[in-house]
Amino acid sequence: MAKGYRPVQQEDETMAMEMDFGAQSDTGCVRENNEDSYLAAPEMGLFVLSDGMGGLESGEVASHLAVDAVLAHCREAEANPFLPLTGESIDGVSDASNRLASAIRLANKVVHRAAQANAARKAVGAMGATVVAVRFAGERMSLAHVGDSRAYRLRGENFEQLTQDHSFVAEQMRQGNMTQQEAGESALQSVLIRALGVDTDVDVDVTEELVMENDTVLLCSDGLTRELSDRQIAAVLGDADDAQEAADRLVDLAKQAGGGDNITAIVVRRAPQPAGVFARIGRWFRDSA
Repeated sequence: MAKGYRPVQQEDETMAMEMDFGAQSDTGCVRENNEDSYLAAPEMGLFVLSDGMGGLESGEVASHLAVDAVLAHCREAEANPFLPLTGESIDGVSDASNRLASAIRLANKVVHRAAQANAARKAVGAMGATVVAVRFAGERMSLAHVGDSRAYRLRGENFEQLTQDHSFVAEQMRQGNMTQQEAGESALQSVLIRALGVDTDVDVDVTEELVMENDTVLLCSDGLTRELSDRQIAAVLGDADDAQEAADRLVDLAKQAGGGDNITAIVVRRAPQPAGVFARIGRWFRDSA
């Protein structure tokens, strides 16, 4: 069953493109509980996914805390644009991107406090989480992440990973010390070099992307990418009739391929909305007459 939030989409006449989204999450075939959490708040253009760590209920709690904190901070900032940022402002990126990074830094503090409380109770398993989040504003997308949950984009026939994993094997590959095949076979795939909740502060990777008509963006946990190849993922995104069908099929295929971990996918498509544009032009001419 899907977990998380799925608010009703609200139309915004200031947006020139419409948003189609779908989300699905599954425990998989091995885990007893689902430590992945996600939220979809399309009225804000906000989509967040978190993969918890710690085992038992610790990972599940951590991922819920992470997505809740990101949503709460972004909502508070919409109500109060002067809300101070958590952490320092990042030069060269938009206010929307800085706000998203701020939300993730706040989520880190929330998870860290919960992890410290867990340790004080001598709870089993250290608490932590990954997070990947996107926020759409007009024709631009802000993307921020910590850990190895990923964001991809399908544009025409070009399928591209937009995030870099903060994991030991990914770092070894970037340094040329490990091949892709060796990384795929390594027993250290789950070792992260950056995650929410480990320290009081965390570095957040932030990028901005231009959103083009018919772009498809995928956010996913590593339970999906460990079971399916880039080619398989791109084929599903390209063939599915809508975003929800794509999310459902991706999760089902990953589960059929082994389902060794929790599996979560959020798919967001942007499509042209000419009717709304023409309607606004028509209203302008009528009002001017």
